[in-house]
Amino acid sequence: MIDTESLVLSARDGGVFTLTLNRPEARNALSDALIADLQGALDKATKDPAVRVIILAANGPAFCAGHDLKELTGHRKEYDKGAYRFRATFGECSTLMKTIVNHPIPVIAQVQGVATAAGCQLVASCDLAVASTEAKFATPGVNIGLFCSTPMVALSRNLSRKHAMEMLLTGDMVDAKHAKEIGLVNRVATPEKLAAETMALARQIATKPRTTVKIGKQAFYRQLEMRLDDAYDYASEVMTRNMMDAEACEGISAFVEKRDAKWPS
Repeated sequence: MIDTESLVLSARDGGVFTLTLNRPEARNALSDALIADLQGALDKATKDPAVRVIILAANGPAFCAGHDLKELTGHRKEYDKGAYRFRATFGECSTLMKTIVNHPIPVIAQVQGVATAAGCQLVASCDLAVASTEAKFATPGVNIGLFCSTPMVALSRNLSRKHAMEMLLTGDMVDAKHAKEIGLVNRVATPEKLAAETMALARQIATKPRTTVKIGKQAFYRQLEMRLDDAYDYASEVMTRNMMDAEACEGISAFVEKRDAKWPS
């Protein structure tokens, strides 16, 4: 029986693990419960050696509308006018985004609809993103007096400063074509081909050696924050450690011997 009540649905197809946001009636807004469920699903995936790639998808017309503002506003009735819960929610959401970036498994966003505010942050936090031609993106907090400061962190690490600032300062909606041009998404597909396009990309990556991908993803994000000299020193050390791994031994031997590599399981 398919569980249609869970806030995050999961499905396995070989080495590809798909997590689907399942709060369509609320445009998949990131309630505390949805954040917790997605966090738990991502944490669980780290313990499954069969998972090679994670796809993050969503049900309904919207990918994710950002934070659940109705839930947040409800906390204003509390003794501190909601400050404690606001801090907790933004902190938990930030932990979720960092989990995606620091996850040992590549995460691909499959964006079928609108992704705004923290929903846009979610897309930017994923390693790769495939968008439908009907998808749109925005960080519109400035329009309601709540600047998208946490989405800004992910956005500014994916786009040029001026493109990021334009989205943050105007709150304007960006279509999928422009999102690809400015580096927010990798590929754009028609709605009927979106799932197949995303799965094809995921399966391609899933064929790569697991430990090598883990090493490479971790090194990519770490070196981004370093000075050039430090980045090269760090990357050289990473490559040395990678060379000592069984995957590199097998892969290089297979290349020299002109045969297909047999990756360790």
